[in-house]
Amino acid sequence: MPKKIIFMGTPQFSVPIFKSLYQNGYPISVVYTQPPPKSHRGQKINKSPVQGISETLNIDFRCPENLKNNSEEYEFIKNLNADLAIVVAYGQIIPKNFLDLTKKGFINIHGSILPKWRGAAPIQRSIMNLDKETGISIMKIVEELDSGPVSNIHKIKLDQNDNAEEISEKLSLLASEKILDEIDDILENKAKFIDQDHSKATYAKKIDKIEGKIDWNSEAFIILGKINGLFPTPGAFFNFNGERYKILKAEIGDGFGKIGEVLSEKLEIACKNNKSVKILEIQRQGRKPQKIGEFMRGSQIKKGTLISSA
Repeated sequence: MPKKIIFMGTPQFSVPIFKSLYQNGYPISVVYTQPPPKSHRGQKINKSPVQGISETLNIDFRCPENLKNNSEEYEFIKNLNADLAIVVAYGQIIPKNFLDLTKKGFINIHGSILPKWRGAAPIQRSIMNLDKETGISIMKIVEELDSGPVSNIHKIKLDQNDNAEEISEKLSLLASEKILDEIDDILENKAKFIDQDHSKATYAKKIDKIEGKIDWNSEAFIILGKINGLFPTPGAFFNFNGERYKILKAEIGDGFGKIGEVLSEKLEIACKNNKSVKILEIQRQGRKPQKIGEFMRGSQIKKGTLISSA
């Protein structure tokens, strides 16, 4: 008898894993994804990437606002009698009473090397923390967030120029391959799950937009980590003359001067410890992204300008 699998995911990160399972013959009985955000009258409804793929593949999907205390979804999953649920960046915590509703439990593919960076923003936090590596962890879901036993961890190196969008794509593709190596063992009770060392746990709290504000009195590599870790959203930024400027791409330079001073006509800004940040792409508030040469031709920010961290 074919196995019944529930897939739960929402953003683009989830899509390659979803498609990999489907294309390799693993039957997805139903998909759970976050509902589209409430929009104002006349605005286009923004379906999640996973919902879009579900519609394309003609797979049933469900978009409950919340699973907690949701008897309708509880009974639906119970009656489905599924073998396994696979969760990839779904965006909701699975309630404890749901975890026994499938024969092999709920498996989560998490974007970090657990127990490091449990929580909502592991990829961003690893880059902002200047980690040298990151990865994916395939784990059983238990009541406490991201603390279940792990069957396998697959790692990749991090470079100082990697941004969150690029690493998210790499990890998603890696997961789409590795889940195929493990799913049969999980379904056949052959996978070995090992408890995490909870004493080494760190937490990747949800990103707050205000975290993107740049303090030029920081070291250049800290600022670069913030720029890369928060790309493309919410983005790292500075304010100048009442407008917000989001830095999309940058690199570390050797220029030095007063903290926050613009050192060149190519928008190189002095930081702590005689280093600088050379901005390569930028987006002025309300404008399209620009390469730095194009931006500087019409900018009020000139060499010698002091940019405050306030």
